[in-house]
Amino acid sequence: MKKSLLAVALLGAFAGVAQAQTAVTIYGNIDAGLIKRTDQTLNIGKRASNTLGFKGTEDLGNGLKALFQIEMRYEPDTGTTENNGRPLFQGQTRVGLQGDFGMVRLGRGLTPFQEVVGSFEPWHGLPSPAGFYTDISVAGFNSAPLDTNTSGGSPNNNRISNAIFYNSPVANGFQVNASWATKESTGGSLTGIGAGAASYGVNAEGTVNPFSVAATYNNGPAAAMVAYERNAVESKVWSVAGSVAATPELKLMATYTHQDQEHTNTLRPTTKAWLVGATYAVGPGKVLAGYGRKHIDNTASTKQYSLGYEYNLSKRTYLYVDASRKKDIVNVATGNLAGTPTVNHYDVGVNHSF
Repeated sequence: MKKSLLAVALLGAFAGVAQAQTAVTIYGNIDAGLIKRTDQTLNIGKRASNTLGFKGTEDLGNGLKALFQIEMRYEPDTGTTENNGRPLFQGQTRVGLQGDFGMVRLGRGLTPFQEVVGSFEPWHGLPSPAGFYTDISVAGFNSAPLDTNTSGGSPNNNRISNAIFYNSPVANGFQVNASWATKESTGGSLTGIGAGAASYGVNAEGTVNPFSVAATYNNGPAAAMVAYERNAVESKVWSVAGSVAATPELKLMATYTHQDQEHTNTLRPTTKAWLVGATYAVGPGKVLAGYGRKHIDNTASTKQYSLGYEYNLSKRTYLYVDASRKKDIVNVATGNLAGTPTVNHYDVGVNHSF
């Protein structure tokens, strides 16, 4: 009898422990297709970033949860990590707590500005050149210019490391998200442009603590956002955007973004960009269309026209085809037109999420 009671007690204890264990989810996506652009041969590439991630939560009681998420990015055509030089968990590595106060996390992830601005362009904030997110939506802003593989005018880095992130609870469709980071560099460098512009050598520390804040509204057919961010080299960006579901099939959207690089680019400190776009559902598919412009001080205005189509094979798999033209592309360092000032981009492929 005593042995039976002991066994029951042990089972009860183990059951309690099991309930308190972290629930872990494995998720990701794989995207691959054929890509052709003006200055390249036909190649196997991607439209979306390919991810493999792990996330989990643990119920701590009294409405409090512990949570974590780690996410790596990889290239589907070679099996290597993204760009071969970025961190293994390039996507994000964050751990934190969630409760009635909202959510607080520590680690690496998208800045609030970068996280919300991509929702207001037709290509869902994907990094595809057919979309507008990586250049026009953010007016060329780089959230982490002192990170490896992001200096020298290369595409923006939309994530920050060594940071704390806060997401407020959603109230009547409104939410506020904020982040603050240390001045630490992760090995990159930055050369200023113009007399008196600040330059940063390899492993140089930033001059200020980066921070980002975004307020969003999402309720029914309408959505909007306003955001402001300052990076470690004192470049600043602000943006406003909105979207509306005009009909069940048609969604319209627009974004305006203004960047100030006065601290590191005294010749051309201001960049302004805007875009308008739409998506239209047709049966199991969706048409994507947009037009955008970006203007750097004392240079030509870069213009982009894009058209795409997605066909859903299931809830997790879709086929896509895109065509875009970007003209009057400017060399950021010189202010002159780039060596290839007009680039046409075409792609066709498949995306599967799991």
